[in-house]
Amino acid sequence: VARWRTLKTDEGATFDRELFLDANALHPMVTYGTNPGQGVPVTGCVPTVDELEEPAERRSLLSALDYMGLREGQPMAGQPVDIVFIGSCTNSRIEDLREAAAIVSGKRVADDVWAIVVPGSKEVKAQAEAEGLDRIFAEAGFEWRGAGCSMCLAMNDDKAGAGKYVASTSNRNFQGRQGPGARSLLMSPIMAAAAAVNGRVVDVREML
Repeated sequence: VARWRTLKTDEGATFDRELFLDANALHPMVTYGTNPGQGVPVTGCVPTVDELEEPAERRSLLSALDYMGLREGQPMAGQPVDIVFIGSCTNSRIEDLREAAAIVSGKRVADDVWAIVVPGSKEVKAQAEAEGLDRIFAEAGFEWRGAGCSMCLAMNDDKAGAGKYVASTSNRNFQGRQGPGARSLLMSPIMAAAAAVNGRVVDVREML
């Protein structure tokens, strides 16, 4: 943040528009559908058709819910998960792994949940192991893997079965992306870590 505050515009600069965001009003997000734009705050619910004005959006919602096995108006918090994937080039930086490890430290992955961690690069893997993060994940019941694409796109044996819900830190949730019939719930690394130990989607802020 200190460095970010040094990035200033020229004095007297003008803008077409200024936006002010209240960070206190922001919540962790989770997807319910089959594209990254179909997401809601973890405190929210799946939209209903009546909330959408465009016919195309309505069709997209109904198609997504049919594939995902979810229903209109369903709260996202409490949705059970079968698999947790912390990885991909998007959300497995060393900072991500540190935060996720802090969530699972001293805890155990929920029964019947398969959880894996795939560092974003060989360098990240080496740094994480030097810091002992691999041991924290392993002691919690995660599989610690080599760097690679893995379940981001169902590579090799790292794929979800049909109908399985995956709490995933990857950046795409298209139909079949993580395995034929797999149902991807995109979320941040700490949200995925929280889902792993609870066996369901939870608001990670309750664990901080």
